[in-house]
Amino acid sequence: MKARHRRFAWIGAGVAVLAIAVALVLNAFQSNLVFFFTPSQIAAKEAPQGHAFRVGGLVEEKSLKRESDGLTVRFNVTDTAKTVPVTYTGILPDLFKEGKGVVAQGTLGSDGVFHATEVLAKHDENYMPPEAADAVKKAQGKSVAEQTGKTLVR
Repeated sequence: MKARHRRFAWIGAGVAVLAIAVALVLNAFQSNLVFFFTPSQIAAKEAPQGHAFRVGGLVEEKSLKRESDGLTVRFNVTDTAKTVPVTYTGILPDLFKEGKGVVAQGTLGSDGVFHATEVLAKHDENYMPPEAADAVKKAQGKSVAEQTGKTLVR
């Protein structure tokens, strides 16, 4: 084999290794990508079925129910327009309360119940994830408009 052919073989092997490395990195990134959806978007069937995503909003008042095993809890997440039932098995964060902001990560079951694998609560009195705060504001605007039949101008 001539030196010129050897050089082309090494360049081709380098390009192939680089392509494989890029493919593996993109695959890892894609599998770790988690999108955020509001209860209104979930009700409109915009959320993926069978794929992990996050749902955020407020924990609905008087919706928190604990199962007899002590670890499983059921509660509703709302953006004041729509509500999604959530079930979670594990230890809830200390700041988790009814009427406060929450983000849950998991999958939506065929029964319409969101099965959370992780629950995140706000970290101080004034904080709510920006996506959840925007969703609540939009939903409140829609619910007022729906009730009055008028469009709100912002």
